[in-house]
Amino acid sequence: MLKLRPIEWFLLQFILYILLWLISDYAATLVSSIFIVIFSALLIVAGISELIEPSKVPRSYYVFMVGAILAPLLAGGLFLLIIGGDLEWLKAPF
Repeated sequence: MLKLRPIEWFLLQFILYILLWLISDYAATLVSSIFIVIFSALLIVAGISELIEPSKVPRSYYVFMVGAILAPLLAGGLFLLIIGGDLEWLKAPF
């Protein structure tokens, strides 16, 4: 099995999000928002459970989760910076 370092996982996710933003800004907004909420909730629950009872979860899990939250945020921010914040799906149809 291919073993990737956390930075490689982050860059892979970042590239996939950038491609999604280039294809459809509506789908990218939706997917990014959903994944940010899901990974944030998982990270919060994992952090709380780790405080209650320490486990043997490796540090790389938490690094991956933070990267999974930052990748869509940074990709969306970069895309919005490049296009000047003009999302196609927010424009009026008339």
